[in-house]
Amino acid sequence: MNAGLHELPLVLFTVLAQSAVGAIMLMAVYLLLPTDNPPRQRKVILFLLLPLILLGLAFVASIMHLGSPLRAFNSLNRIGESALSNEIAGGMLFFAVAGLYWLLHFIKKMPSALDKLWLVLVIAYGCLFMFIMSSVYLISTVPTWDNPYTPSAFLLTAILSGFALGYALLRFADVTPVQLRFVPPILLLALVAAILLTVSQAFSLSDIQTSVQKASTLVADYGNMMMVRIALLFVGIGLLFYSRSIQSGARLSLCLCVLCILFAELIGRTLFYGLHMTAGTAIGS
Repeated sequence: MNAGLHELPLVLFTVLAQSAVGAIMLMAVYLLLPTDNPPRQRKVILFLLLPLILLGLAFVASIMHLGSPLRAFNSLNRIGESALSNEIAGGMLFFAVAGLYWLLHFIKKMPSALDKLWLVLVIAYGCLFMFIMSSVYLISTVPTWDNPYTPSAFLLTAILSGFALGYALLRFADVTPVQLRFVPPILLLALVAAILLTVSQAFSLSDIQTSVQKASTLVADYGNMMMVRIALLFVGIGLLFYSRSIQSGARLSLCLCVLCILFAELIGRTLFYGLHMTAGTAIGS
């Protein structure tokens, strides 16, 4: 897995940002649901600060990759022309919309007429940010990235680690498991999709080669590390289901769940960057 560790700031940026977006979107969906418990809703909004902080840390990691905060501002010079500029602008826009929603609620200045509409905008901008982020890596000269596996993997990270984090925060805000009964089946489906995606991509690597290298040889321990990733996902989702059946220790189980799934996605993303290769004069298949 060492092949992808040189891009550790990007690994942290993409995984943390996608996790934060997934959590915020899940919490926004809950806040859109009708409820007769305003104190609980306010508690959920307060917990919304945590994924916003996580998103802020993701942007710090991205600045580490660029080397200087000034370069981050310079990268905005080509919005509409550069995928990187679009990614940074999309992330800042989402952060601003979600952050302002939290701030207006915190100071109790959110107009009730705008509340639900604002939540819809948060979800819409979250989807837009995820789309823009995946498009950055659809590069025709990088055959291991320029395929449907890339946007699929990014989406699964937002669902797996993002929804796990959002579920945990909602439970910490005293939302009952019954109110969140739609989340565990989604995570199970995402786990199945992750397994199928991993197997399919592993087979596809043998068909990608340039005049100087083969994709299947880029990461020597690819198969073993993917098995570790899938095992961690199983453990994490298992802990989430276990937390639904207990009272004492449920919060600890959820914390371990989030850590397992987040670490699993960090492994997967490191392997993703390890698969970087540039097309030579020809690509064989």
